[in-house]
Amino acid sequence: MILIVDSGATKADWIALDEKGDEVFMTQTLGLSPEVLTREVIEDRLANNFELSKNRDKVKRLYFYGAGCGTDRMKKFLKNIFKSFFKNAKAEVKEDTYAAIYSTTKVGHQGIVCILGTGSNCSYYDGHQLFQKVISLGYIPMDDGSGNFFGRKLIRDYYFHKMPQALGHKFAGEYNLDADVIKENLYKQPNPNTYLATFARFLIENKDHPYCKAVIDKGLQQFVNNYIMQFELATKVPIHFVGSIAYFLREELKAVLERNDLVPGVIRQRPIDGLVEFHKQTI
Repeated sequence: MILIVDSGATKADWIALDEKGDEVFMTQTLGLSPEVLTREVIEDRLANNFELSKNRDKVKRLYFYGAGCGTDRMKKFLKNIFKSFFKNAKAEVKEDTYAAIYSTTKVGHQGIVCILGTGSNCSYYDGHQLFQKVISLGYIPMDDGSGNFFGRKLIRDYYFHKMPQALGHKFAGEYNLDADVIKENLYKQPNPNTYLATFARFLIENKDHPYCKAVIDKGLQQFVNNYIMQFELATKVPIHFVGSIAYFLREELKAVLERNDLVPGVIRQRPIDGLVEFHKQTI
């Protein structure tokens, strides 16, 4: 059995294939980002999934693509966990950028591939190799244009009284904005980046409001400036995206790209489907 996994900070999609490439099962866990989670939390998330626990000894190969897996230390950390849980499996761990590439770009084709979900990232793919100009330092100083970036912006504007009053009342009616609740989630609970990203739903649902429209436009432009424009070929190759923010704000995203003379490419909410097709070719 082969397990293919696309893990963002919020959730992880798992698809199991047999040796013929046919799907055995599909399941989902919470995200397994090694940068923000302990070994115990990750092990619990694996053990508490019925399909994974039931089939753990049948897995021969595991292809894991995850947020927070950009360094050798984090890859080794996860491999050790997988080796303990999937005892018969050979595990391969890569950062989630590779999932984005394999699900949007054909081998041999150039493109810039971006992630805009709970977090954000951007890479250039020359058709064979991945190149990055920006090393991510995580959600606090970076992640421009992401769900947690927009969530942080909304909370700050609400508390600094920069959000229009009527919209602020609506925002407060949909979320618990008590200071103690926010601080509990940010500083004492796991996945603070995921918590921040939950507020981005409000921005998407109210994206036609002038305030929200301006926040979205500025955030996406900031991502273009700081990430995409780092690459000299930015205006000459298609710009592909994966992630919920890119997908649900795809019209706004396309407008920002075209304003910067960039060519919109594939915009996919979940890379897992493209990943399965990619791996079926190697079975």
